[in-house]
Amino acid sequence: MHTAGASEVDLHVMFSSLLGLLVTPKLLGLMLLAIPLGIFFGCVPGLGGKLGIVLLIPFVYGMDPLPGAVFLLSMHAIVHTGGIVPSILFGVPTNGPEAPLLVDGYPMVRNGQAGRALGAALSAAGVGGIIGVICLALILPVVEPFVLSFSPIEFFWLAIIGITLISALAGKMLVQGLIVGCFGWLIGMIGLDPQTGVQRFTFNQLFLWDGFDVISGVLALYALPEMMQLGRGKRGDAGTQAKNTEVTQYTFAEVWDGVKDNFRHWGLAITTAVMGTFIGMIPGLGGEAAGWMCYAFAVSRSKDPERFGKGAVEGVIAPSTGMNAKEGGGLLPTLFFGVPAGSGMAIMLGALIMLGIKPGPLMIVHDLPLVWSLIWAIAMSNLLCTLFLLVVGKHMSSIAHIRAEVLVPVVLVFALLGTYLAKDHWESLLVFAGMGAIGYVMRRNRWPRPCFIIGLVLGPTAELSFHKAFALHGLGFLVQPTSLVMMSIIVITLILNLRKTYRRKAGPGDAGRATPTSESI
Repeated sequence: MHTAGASEVDLHVMFSSLLGLLVTPKLLGLMLLAIPLGIFFGCVPGLGGKLGIVLLIPFVYGMDPLPGAVFLLSMHAIVHTGGIVPSILFGVPTNGPEAPLLVDGYPMVRNGQAGRALGAALSAAGVGGIIGVICLALILPVVEPFVLSFSPIEFFWLAIIGITLISALAGKMLVQGLIVGCFGWLIGMIGLDPQTGVQRFTFNQLFLWDGFDVISGVLALYALPEMMQLGRGKRGDAGTQAKNTEVTQYTFAEVWDGVKDNFRHWGLAITTAVMGTFIGMIPGLGGEAAGWMCYAFAVSRSKDPERFGKGAVEGVIAPSTGMNAKEGGGLLPTLFFGVPAGSGMAIMLGALIMLGIKPGPLMIVHDLPLVWSLIWAIAMSNLLCTLFLLVVGKHMSSIAHIRAEVLVPVVLVFALLGTYLAKDHWESLLVFAGMGAIGYVMRRNRWPRPCFIIGLVLGPTAELSFHKAFALHGLGFLVQPTSLVMMSIIVITLILNLRKTYRRKAGPGDAGRATPTSESI
């Protein structure tokens, strides 16, 4: 039971963490620096939050855990807010989660309501981010006793469930997702056996004794394939489509009118923000699900659904709140269970581990000030980013015009630098090239790369938890009630996803058509 004394302690930790963020120049400065960087990665087609985390890892390498985590999480939390500007003004979704905004946002621009559309979307994104954090703060005391009751048995099965659920990101390629996840797990076994000290898959190479570096894998799997694709001309000039579209001029009064739309539809904004938070807590749904499900909710509750798709402001508010609120929800399973809620949080999990943070139930006991600092960082970065873009959003849209010839070499330099710094071995560059080639093949064939990261991160956790559970209970732990329930969840998840896969197999006219999810992974 949570006593009054414990509640007072939690409140003290909560507000002292906020005060620490506000009065510590280093933390505040890093958060203010992360905001324009997040906007940049969100505005430029071809980059996005996942690549943003990957490229900023070299800059946080060697930092203390709190400053590094605040910097990365602040940047990641507002990437989708930055992507709102080009998505609405130009009809160019820079990432998958912004796609629902095009349905009504771009028609509003064509109807001469660019300012209102931007004002509604940006303020809704800020509202969603803050409500998501509030929901997380309210849930935290409820989940605390539940989290602390977990044993190695639960952690073993949670890791397996994480790999299984994240395969839902693969869409129609469920089997490929599971294969990629298991491949990541296999790569994660490189190094010395934690129980016996025997070499595994090291090929007598000393630099592999410490295991396969998560950061090198993430950099190779994302940065190199994305830049190769960009350089090949598939996306060419990152702002080609934007240049061919004349941006509708608008005034701040029109932007303010869009902000007021959130007050007119306050019930929708709050409901979709809460929906987005809980969707974000479910591993495997991904960012696209939150936006589209909230959009569908807005259509279903409307008295005049025919307006949607033609410039209904509710169709802009609902996905904006949902896609930003999910970031707060996604923090819960990532920090307390070590099971990332989506592909972005999977990379964030690897970065947190690199900084020396150990996600798991003990965080709620030993690292509660850090947890609250991260929660406050998400809320503050969302608020500051929204205010910033409401004022200068029109001018920030020019970022979408950055040419690929400028972008590709800069990104590759940072990726190579991060790979080398991660281990200080020149052989890491060879690993980068090899994994980059594998990542490019996955990218070309739309195999889900996030599943590899999940397998790489959760594989060692599953192995260690298995050994602990086996030492405590023998193989009998496999028939304990907890194990049977979790095995049932895994089987049901696989059956449902397989049924969904066969039901939505593309017909002749749909062959090769990419889904938003497949494009984003």
